[in-house]
Amino acid sequence: MTAHNNLINGSWTPGKTTSPNTNPSDLSDVIGQYAQGDASDVDAAVAAATAAFPAWSVSGIQARHDALDKIGNEILARKEELGDLLAREEGKTRPEAIGEVARAGQIFKFFAGECLRLAGESLPSVRPGIGVEITREPVGVVGLITPWNFPIAIPAWKIAPALAFGNCVVIKPADLVPGSAWALADIIHRSGIPAGVFNLVMGRGRIIGDALVQHPDVAAISFTGSVGVGRGIAEACVKSGKKVQLEMGGKNPQVVLDDADLAQAVELSAQSCFYSTGQRCTASSRLIVTDKIYPAFVQALQERMAKIKVGDARAAGTDIGPVVSQAQLEQDLSYVEIAKAEGAVLATGGSRIACHTGSGKEGFFMQPALLVDSTPQMRINREEVFGPVASVIRVQDYEEALAVANDTAFGLSAGIATTSLKYATHFKRHAQAGMVMVNLPTAGVDYHVPFGGRKGSSYGPREQGRYAQEFYTTVKTAYTLA
Repeated sequence: MTAHNNLINGSWTPGKTTSPNTNPSDLSDVIGQYAQGDASDVDAAVAAATAAFPAWSVSGIQARHDALDKIGNEILARKEELGDLLAREEGKTRPEAIGEVARAGQIFKFFAGECLRLAGESLPSVRPGIGVEITREPVGVVGLITPWNFPIAIPAWKIAPALAFGNCVVIKPADLVPGSAWALADIIHRSGIPAGVFNLVMGRGRIIGDALVQHPDVAAISFTGSVGVGRGIAEACVKSGKKVQLEMGGKNPQVVLDDADLAQAVELSAQSCFYSTGQRCTASSRLIVTDKIYPAFVQALQERMAKIKVGDARAAGTDIGPVVSQAQLEQDLSYVEIAKAEGAVLATGGSRIACHTGSGKEGFFMQPALLVDSTPQMRINREEVFGPVASVIRVQDYEEALAVANDTAFGLSAGIATTSLKYATHFKRHAQAGMVMVNLPTAGVDYHVPFGGRKGSSYGPREQGRYAQEFYTTVKTAYTLA
């Protein structure tokens, strides 16, 4: 089986070892062998990026635009092929995987345009005869550490702005899903970007990630992943003076009021909680439902869940693919048992199952779980599960629903289902979250607008859209005597 190597200074470089990339829908299917680097590979990649930075940081904006646009065009042209790879290695359904690949292509094309829209300010000084210019410059070598749940979109939304604004990149993708990141690196490698500007180092987080965070020549770290790892990265970056950007998950509430359209509320809740196997940081795992609609909502959601087909991610008719790994499956199942032990009632699902599509292949398949009669202080409502597990909390009215929604250490996304303009308007202002959805699933955001949260969900500047420049550039103020 051909080994997929790291990309360092424009050359495909073997790692010290390799690791298999296994299909979670079919554990007998090994997608490929991928390099496992070490700290010396990080040193080589950072050295290459450092050497390339002086020229790339002042390169022409047309050349940068053309390279990013070419990358975006190839991604879009190959979206079905790359989507099949993504579904095979991560486990989200093939249609959703193709959509994620398309989003990655759109992100690169958006930031190709941003290369041509770099702007500053020209202001008069309070002192006569002096002019002031405010401009943005790249920060330097940026280390990117990306998660397994969006193996091409999240690398894209970090890489594209980094390159657009003149930075050089060293990326460490998630060890569980290196295939999509490697395919993206291959496209970038052939785009015409100079050697050293973009580098890929695969391997374990505690080895490659730590080496990136600790490296003195890395100016900034952008990380998406767990709270514990993120906090450690933040502490290390503050000590060394690195710029840092963190996205660390959520415990997102979906409020359903008495006046909601029941069918709409059930569908958006099912989409938020269970699709993508619940493996989205914007997924809703707390359903906060007011008293009068509670019985009808729970019954209707159970009926909707009964129609969900769990199966091979690439098979036609599959609604939800497998959980990504054995460890994640065990975590999901353990939280169901914890919730039951604390007094919640398992209404449906919550166990490991065989593939619904009848492939006969062994995979990490789990029946989506719905827990009812839970209370806000239960662990199931405090801690991120990151799987197809949702709990329902019964409340009396909107005021209690809002209080429960905000009673969390996280603040990424929050949703409300209501036909009341009054409550929708109030919730948009008072929900303590970076993103608010009215009569829409909590998961699902556009690529051209800012992404991020509050409290324990995010730290540092927002990702995506024009707001990405806040992290990937530094501001310079220059004075000139006329």
